[in-house]
Amino acid sequence: SDSLWDIAIDEVQEKENTGNDSDPTELSERSIFFIGNKNGGKTTIILRCLDRDEAPKPTLALEYTFGRRAKGHNTPKDIAHFWELGGGTSLLDLIQIPITNENIRSFSIVLVLDLSKPNELWPVMESLLETTKKHVAKIISSIAKTGSKVANQIKQYALQTIPKDHPDRELIDPFPLPLLIVGNKYDIFQDFDSEKRKIICKTLRFAAHYYGASVLFTSKSESLTVKPVTRSFINHFAFGLDKSKLLSIDHNKPIIIPAGSDSFSQIGTPPASDTDISRFRVRTPMELWKKVYEMHFPSKNTGDTREMRDPAKDPQYTEAAVDMMRTQKDQELEQYKRNVDKSWKAMALDSNVR
Repeated sequence: SDSLWDIAIDEVQEKENTGNDSDPTELSERSIFFIGNKNGGKTTIILRCLDRDEAPKPTLALEYTFGRRAKGHNTPKDIAHFWELGGGTSLLDLIQIPITNENIRSFSIVLVLDLSKPNELWPVMESLLETTKKHVAKIISSIAKTGSKVANQIKQYALQTIPKDHPDRELIDPFPLPLLIVGNKYDIFQDFDSEKRKIICKTLRFAAHYYGASVLFTSKSESLTVKPVTRSFINHFAFGLDKSKLLSIDHNKPIIIPAGSDSFSQIGTPPASDTDISRFRVRTPMELWKKVYEMHFPSKNTGDTREMRDPAKDPQYTEAAVDMMRTQKDQELEQYKRNVDKSWKAMALDSNVR
């Protein structure tokens, strides 16, 4: 004899409980956050995955779009939320906006690195991943205080990328969210000196394996066969589809390494002499690889911290009525400044006369 209100409450509670205990691979809504180098090709990759034939526009701050995929006939469509952070490392505070307590269990990270700028590679990767990791840790901590099982589930899912019998399972530090590292602009990178390519490949392989992440190289070149592989990995994050099982570790080709498929023994030691390595004072393997990488490619100021271009002057955001009023107000402000300046000069002259 429950009322309709009681029945509605019971149904909502049942859905909430089911949502807390369900496997993220069965969720119908997922979110992907693209971060990486400024002008590194994030927008191009998103448009390619969504089959949108349009010219990419510069991302000034934080942009959102979405994609849908039908499961079957007469069934609700899966929804994928695509977020993109613009400005490289200049807008780190915006990372906390898309990742929330409510969606963290269905959230993935795609780090897009510009292979044509090896001197910016490590600082961009380090800044973005560390900031994201700290924010996720705060969310997990706040969830854990509520007594929810979700916090523990997130940690368990992070370990699932590494097989239980993998020899490195106890040596890695899995990133708290599913992570894909994309080395973009391979068409430029492939013309680098062979030794440089080898150092960059080994470094990214180490970072990806240490974080329990996948890593692959791609390009906007239509002839590059790895393009479908990129879409496969992102569709895995977006819609839970099976990702590509291709494996390529040859630094003379675009590398494709799914999470858990590499090993520290295959990657080898950092590309430096024993004498150089002994000089470095480090506490973790990640710090050692950073020192060695920066020995070959000294960190370069990316310029991301400089003031970004004024969005009001960007042609892609043109609004005739708004722009006309803005121009009028700017002119009024300049006139006001001139009048005030004249008043101060007149006061100063009058004071001197007296």
